Amino acid sequence: MTEIEVKIKIKSLSQLLQQLENLGAQQIKERYFEANTLYDFRSQELFQKRSALRLRRINKKCFLAFKGPPQPSRSFKIREEYETEIKNEKQLRKILKKLGLKPTFTYSKHRSVFRLHRLKIFVDETPIGNFIELEGKQSDIVKVAKLLGYTRQDFIKKDYIQLLKEAGYQSQEQEEKLI
Repeated sequence: MTEIEVKIKIKSLSQLLQQLENLGAQQIKERYFEANTLYDFRSQELFQKRSALRLRRINKKCFLAFKGPPQPSRSFKIREEYETEIKNEKQLRKILKKLGLKPTFTYSKHRSVFRLHRLKIFVDETPIGNFIELEGKQSDIVKVAKLLGYTRQDFIKKDYIQLLKEAGYQSQEQEEKLI
């Protein structure tokens, strides 16, 4: 699947939530906590290829995602993404370790999920501030961003790992200890 998205740093969470309500966005997932761990080989092969392997834990559910390198785009982050639910997180971690993959970066956030027509809207509360992530067709992203008072100049193509590292954020505990 090809994912098309942008992030926008927001100033006021309450104001944004009110704007989404006014636009008629439907909340499809209440606010929840998620923990994310990136994995890579010791050679950093995935990082060098601008790809990522992410393990995400939401309550007792766990998801593994592979993200390919970003495709060229001025305003949007476009990349191939495959994700699947994992039944046994502990066994998956052992498999990843046996394959030579190790945790390289861990972070967490709170997220709420909305839908407005065909557009998915993620409201993320991170250690470096609050963001909205708009995912869908490029025209829908631009349209909803404009309705929320944002322009293409506000679009952020970077992922949370890049943003967190730029802000000097240190990865949370290494999850290798959990194996």
